[in-house]
Amino acid sequence: MIPLRCATVEQFEQAKSKLSALKKDPGNEVKLKIYALFKQATQGPCNTPKPGMLDFVNKVKWDAWKSLGSISQDEAREQYCNLIGSLVEAEGGSSAQVTATPVGGGATYETLLVSTADDITTIKLNRPAKKNAITPEMYNEIIAALDGNDLSTFTKIPEGGVQEMARQGAELLRKYVRAYIDFPKPLVAVVNGPAVGISVTVLGLFDLIYATERATFHTPFTQLGQSAEGCSSYTFPRIMGPTKASEMLLFNKKLTASQACELGLITEVFPDTSFQSEVWTRLKAYARLPPQSLALSKQLIRSVEKERLYAVNDAEVERLMERWTSEECFNAVMSFFQAKAKL
Repeated sequence: MIPLRCATVEQFEQAKSKLSALKKDPGNEVKLKIYALFKQATQGPCNTPKPGMLDFVNKVKWDAWKSLGSISQDEAREQYCNLIGSLVEAEGGSSAQVTATPVGGGATYETLLVSTADDITTIKLNRPAKKNAITPEMYNEIIAALDGNDLSTFTKIPEGGVQEMARQGAELLRKYVRAYIDFPKPLVAVVNGPAVGISVTVLGLFDLIYATERATFHTPFTQLGQSAEGCSSYTFPRIMGPTKASEMLLFNKKLTASQACELGLITEVFPDTSFQSEVWTRLKAYARLPPQSLALSKQLIRSVEKERLYAVNDAEVERLMERWTSEECFNAVMSFFQAKAKL
């Protein structure tokens, strides 16, 4: 690769645009380097106070910026452009924006595959390299897909420290769960592998859940110093009884698909070999049912407990916001990553 000489603001801006068009996640180490070079190029050497111990995200970012020392803004711009250029080149030189476009046009999404066919709208998580772990961008895009609106802005980690991060994360979670509570049409979850955290807890708000026999369901909240979400503190005890719900939400028990079905958390389990064909045959048949009858019938079922679900969602979000800023949560998360690093 021929190094780029980023002597102008225009070239620097072009590099920023190319960064947003990358198809693959370059990994946390590279992203920290990009962040540090960007800060050095735009603000000069790091002279801000070091974040506190519990503000671990901003502390890592601060360390990366501080490590650049006193290199000039011009040199930082040059390194930034060269780094972005190498990432673009590694992808074959393409700078096209990566989006999944729904059938028939309309909104576009970075982290989802959204399509409509046979009167069925499918929202598919599309981060296979990260095992479809849900990010703030995905929260926003799922909300947008459920609302039928395009997404123009993404949530970003703020500079205001862990308290502001917790507040913004809590509001995003509140909005995300409420989108499921308010969705007027039948919601069907199709689970073809391991489901963890919020992907499991919101299942209590779905109307049908179909799973392949290799699916698992895990909510390791207390292991991470956190607490229940997705209205699961209310829906899980109602679905499976208080003691079985406690096994999942308090004691981190992972359920197999057959166990989840026996407890009533999911509707039916299918063999891997016939999963897609059997599920989609049923969904297409359901889609031919009178839509207003379906929506009004769901409204009757859900209206009885809608206000209760709002209140549970609010209570869970407030508790989580406290958890995210606690030392216990910080230590639990650090222990988890340290154990993972030894594997």
